[in-house]
This record gives sequence, structure tokens and C-alpha cells, in this order.
Amino acid sequence: MYDRKKILLVTSGDLRLDANQVGWKFQEKMEQQLETTLHEFGYQVLRGHSYDSSKQHGFIDSQKMGMEVFKTLDPTLPIIVAESVWQYTHHILPGLMTHEGPILTLANWEGMSSGLVGMLNLNGSLTKAEVTYSTLWSNDFQDDFFKEKLSQWLNTGEIQHDTSHVQYYDSIEISDSIRVSAENFTREFLKNKAIMGVFDEGCMGMFNAIVPDKLLNKLGIFKERLSQSALYAEMLSVGQLEVQSVLNWLLEKGMKFNWGTNPAIELTKDQTLEQCRMYIAAMRISAQYGCDTIGIQYQQGLKDLVAASDLAEGLLNNMDRPPVFDTDGIELYPKSALPHFNEVDECAGIDALITTKLWLTLGLDPETTLHDIRWGEEYLINGESEFVWVFLISGAAPPAHFIGGYTGASSERQPPMYFKKGGGSLKGISKPGHIVWSRIYVENDSLSCDIGVGEVVALSEEETQRRWDNTTPVWPIMHAVLPGISKNQMMARHKANHIQVAYADSLESANSAAKLKATVFNSLGIKTFICGDFK
Repeated sequence: MYDRKKILLVTSGDLRLDANQVGWKFQEKMEQQLETTLHEFGYQVLRGHSYDSSKQHGFIDSQKMGMEVFKTLDPTLPIIVAESVWQYTHHILPGLMTHEGPILTLANWEGMSSGLVGMLNLNGSLTKAEVTYSTLWSNDFQDDFFKEKLSQWLNTGEIQHDTSHVQYYDSIEISDSIRVSAENFTREFLKNKAIMGVFDEGCMGMFNAIVPDKLLNKLGIFKERLSQSALYAEMLSVGQLEVQSVLNWLLEKGMKFNWGTNPAIELTKDQTLEQCRMYIAAMRISAQYGCDTIGIQYQQGLKDLVAASDLAEGLLNNMDRPPVFDTDGIELYPKSALPHFNEVDECAGIDALITTKLWLTLGLDPETTLHDIRWGEEYLINGESEFVWVFLISGAAPPAHFIGGYTGASSERQPPMYFKKGGGSLKGISKPGHIVWSRIYVENDSLSCDIGVGEVVALSEEETQRRWDNTTPVWPIMHAVLPGISKNQMMARHKANHIQVAYADSLESANSAAKLKATVFNSLGIKTFICGDFK
């Protein structure tokens, strides 16, 4: 298709210098492997930007740099966005929105470097921006699947993936009782309305995570735009005895804190107390503004002031959590979760809010969280090979999801390359059981949702540790099997780095809950798709 046999290559990185420097070794290896394969097809790779010897990496590391890079590129050439690390999509989105040649997003199948997560976020953002693209992934860029799909893109400018696991909502059978329950829930939800507290939008350049007000308001959800500076100011007003009481509550529940003495590389008790302070402050501001769900950005601004927000986030999503009182001694949100959507992912916020309320009506445990779709490999389950995904959110999940609850929960220092001010995670191994998973996303200027059922499986202690060691050991992990969906189907279809999960009591209740949730979403005007095995 392209006689010139030339392909542009760009790569977006992190905003944080340390993260880019750590990730560069993965990017170098990936680009060498990819270039070898492209040469086999007779193509010359033209890298759109060079290695910076002073920064010691070759990533596009700001929106400004991205705009300058794309000014120098031939807009008619095919372009590959090669990602081996977590990346900030807004660095390259302006250039890709005006690029005329075919676009291929590509990641290495490597858990340790987060390239898959970065690519999935870019895919969701391009989808929202209505930019046409193809996507692909590989361990070493030499496997038959990769070469077949790459050849397809080189010859036609697009890739056709198998998405036969996807059904339209209208194609599944819904009982009258579920339809009535969904109608009643939807009517009450729209009548009561809800407030989404947003502590600064656009975390880490996640364009796909910002839902336009006109789409959100149709659901009866309205943003309360809050500032992280206000959260910091509220933290300063929290008394030390209140802070200590939160920590004491967690210790009495059996939660473990891996404290050390060097704050630069270890979690310290002072950092944990600061996180408890944020938890109290977030609850108080939420109550002041009547928020039904909140998201804290943290990465821009707060990361330079205080310890990580993750401990607070995990606690907020749990029904059983340390009590918080206002200045008059009145308990706030008593015996209930305040759904928090990590990294201010507003798509996940919609999902978390509705899921929490809906699960309560069903008598199911309402704790819900998002995870990154980080990586995965085949593993023998009951003698049969299954693809087991590593769902791994970058810091915190509700303790109700863990084996042993709080006694199975621990807090370890967040990686210094991302978190200069330290702070701990809320880490654990997700308990075996049946789940409903979903993802709301923006496409064609409207809201859509993919939804399905899955199973969290128990792996051996050795295998769990191996998977942690091949990703990020200080973060909470979920071993997930998605029946009826292959690895390649999931990657081809999913339009976000995040996936929302909630537990059901059994496979039967998971299917019923998923049908009810899909019907509620559909009733709210969200275009809903059913993915995988769905009885």
C-alpha cells in the first residue's frame, strides 16, 4: 500500500523523570525487536524523536514536546505508537488527532513495564477523540499472530480482530422481573440525582477518563468540581488524636504496615498517619458538598505535597472502615462506603456509584473497585489451561475483596519513582469467587459499556508471588479468568486501562446481577454490550 516503505515511530512516556529513566531499558529492547521484524517486511523505521542524553531517555515527556515532534513528521506516512511503559496520552493526542496516515498502537506483552496499560489508555482516548487506529501486541514481535496482523496493517492500513465474544444488549434474554427491577432502580436514580466530587480532572493525561458534562448529566449525575488544594487545606485542620484513632482502628482489625525508617525508600509511620489524615479530610469535604462518589487525582499537585492517596481510597470503598466524624461529632456516611474512583477516572466513577447502589438492592456485598488490566499468562486450573489475567490497581482495593479481609491486608511503600513523598498501598490478594466486570467508555460522543462475568481464582503462593514480582509487588492483585474471552479478544476490544469489578455470591447471582446492571445501563441510555459467556 505504501511504496515508500517507510514507517514513523513515536513513543509517549511519563511526566516523571525517574519513571522514564527506569522504563527506558524496556523501550530500547522493544524497539530493537520491532525494528528487526519491520526490516523483515522490507520497511525502514523513522524514529520521530531522538534519545535525550541529558534526560537519559527517549520518550515524549510533555504535551509541548509532543506538539513540536509532530510538526516535523510527514503526516501522510503510517505511524506506530510503540509503548513499553505507562504513558501520558495527552503528550501525543494532539499530533495523532491530525495525523493523516494509518495509526497503529502497539505494546510489548510484558507485565513489569506497564506498556499494555499505557496502550489501553491510549486506545480508549483515541476512541473518545474519534481517531481511527489499529492496535497490536506481542511478546517478542516474532509470533505468527503478530506477524499476520502486522502484515494486514502494512498492506491495508487497518487490522481486523476477532470480536465474536461481543453481543448487543438487545440480543440477550432478560426476564420480566429483571426489567421491572431495572425500571424501578433507574426511575429512583434519576429522581434522586447524584453528585460526583472531582478533585481535579485529567489525572496523568487520561483523556478517556473525563466524561463531558452533557453525557454525565443525562444519567442524573452532576460534577462538583473540587480542588486538591482544598483537600490539602482540610488535612491541615484535622486533629492528631483523630488521625491516630484511624490508625488504631486499622491495627486492631489486624492490618499490617511495613514500616521502616528511611522515608525516601521506606514506608514510615508518619507517612501512614498523613494518609489517615487525608482519609478524614476527604470524608469531611465529601459530606460538606453532599458527594455520592469522589475521585482524587493526586498525581499532579498533591504528589509534591503529601503521601499517596491510596490508603484513603481503599478505605473509602469499604463498608467496614474507620468511622469519621464532623466537627460536631456526627458520624459521616455511617456504615456505608463512599465509592472512590482511582485516578479520577470518571467512567469508573459512574460505574462504581451505580454498582454500589445496585448491589445493595440485591443484598450483595457492594464493595467495588477498578483495576488496571496489567498482564496475564496461561495457568493450569483444575488440570486445564486457562488464561489468568493479572488485574492490579496502582495502590489500593477495598479490604472486603481480600482473602482474610483486613487481616490479609498490608500497606507497603509506593514506588519512589512515582511517589516522592511516600505513603503506603492497601494491598492484598483478591479472594476466589464470581465477579461482574464492566467498563464504561466514551465513543461517538456518547456513553457505551462492555459488561461480563468472570471468576477470581486461587493460585499457589509461589505463582502469586511470581506474578507480583513480574509486575508491582506492593499493589493489590486479582487473578481473574474471563470465560468465553480469549487474551487477544480482550485486548482488541477493551477501550481503557481500567476495568471495574464487584463480587457476587455465585455464578448464578453473578449472571443475574450482570443482566440487571446491563438493563439499568441500557435504560439510562448507555449503549451496552455483553462480552463472553453469559448464561
